[in-house]
Amino acid sequence: MAKLLIAENELALREFIARGLEQRGHKVTTAQDGSEAVEALKKHKFDLLLTDIDMPIMDGIALSMTVGREYPKTKIVIMSGHEHQIERAHGMSDLVYRVISKPFTIAAICAVVDDVLAKKK
Repeated sequence: MAKLLIAENELALREFIARGLEQRGHKVTTAQDGSEAVEALKKHKFDLLLTDIDMPIMDGIALSMTVGREYPKTKIVIMSGHEHQIERAHGMSDLVYRVISKPFTIAAICAVVDDVLAKKK
């Protein structure tokens, strides 16, 4: 299956998403913030980045811009529980495949990941 990178500062949610995607056969790497995600990207190639917006050190918007510039083949899905944060991502349609609102079920996030992985840019 696919190699996925999850950048999420909330440990319980990060583990919840990772576990669900691993059960679907994906290889998952996790990061607690954007800076840690960039370090993972320097070491490994990923098919998809699933990132929160509101994170310390480097937020998901800055991370998405970095990934779009330096790793253009990596698809991006943004997730957020704050409407004002989601609005920030809507102007990034050239970089971001999907924006998903929290809370969500594991079935919903897996469906989004499967859909995005199936799309060609």
